[in-house]
Amino acid sequence: MQTKTSTQSKNKNAVTCENLHFSYSFKSILQDVNLAIPQGAVVGLIGANGCGKSTLLRCLVGLQIPHQGQVHLFDIPALEMDDTVRERLGFVAQSADLFPWMTVEKHITMIGQAYPKWRERRAIELALRLRLPMGREVSQLSGGDQQKLAVVLALAHQPDLIILDEPVSSLDPMTRRDFMRSLFQDGRSFFSDSVDEVNDSEPEYAPTIIISSHLLSDLERVVSHVAFMRDGRIQLFDEWDAVLEFIRVVPKSLCKLPKSLCIAENAEQLILDIRTLHNWTKTNPATGFDIDAIITAPSINGLDDLFIALNS
Repeated sequence: MQTKTSTQSKNKNAVTCENLHFSYSFKSILQDVNLAIPQGAVVGLIGANGCGKSTLLRCLVGLQIPHQGQVHLFDIPALEMDDTVRERLGFVAQSADLFPWMTVEKHITMIGQAYPKWRERRAIELALRLRLPMGREVSQLSGGDQQKLAVVLALAHQPDLIILDEPVSSLDPMTRRDFMRSLFQDGRSFFSDSVDEVNDSEPEYAPTIIISSHLLSDLERVVSHVAFMRDGRIQLFDEWDAVLEFIRVVPKSLCKLPKSLCIAENAEQLILDIRTLHNWTKTNPATGFDIDAIITAPSINGLDDLFIALNS
């Protein structure tokens, strides 16, 4: 699998969240969520169970109404979407929303009638690649196959924004790996046009993708950005390459820093952005600690290590 990078303008955002709050039965689920996701980004949304990921994704597509704040999709308020904007979305919830009496093939042909940009050949190609039984009714499918069909249906109309909420949660480890490879594998990604479909006069199709998953080793191979959530808040949002370069997890014994300079902390560690630290030391030269020891500390090894540090 290869890392997905944006080929569209970095100055435009596909998704913007401003001061988003959501509560359920007097329990706060989202707290002051702010996000600006550039067009063409592939964002891994990461967090422990119950941190608010699914609620955030449902707010993004207008399925839940935030109690405070706003969501904009392509500069349009999510709660004011018309059919033109909805056609640009592809959303897969944790539980597949399908017709139990219809076959896989019938889903592909029937759902396609609602979308002007539907690519039936593209949908069938992915369904076969995912080993879906085309003639079998949904009620006869396993939970994993139902989830795979939901993904096929969400992608085949070439949406500009694709949101996948734990799309591989029902799959076994081997199938999960094959699934991710089927979407992002070596130059024949499902998001790229087949050779005979390419029109040189049209821009390359590079949708914005937000994927929530606990399979961090798979995510880090395909994402361009990562967003970490904890207790309804965004702890960290940045380009994945920047996280690898600038984020450090260091022992508290190494130095004492103001909490305002830390992304987070646990009992034994500080999670720092050395860019913030470097800017702070310019105006606070007499820090009393060795900044070089922090800057030269080892980078994180991967999403798993950073997730553990942020949630310990």
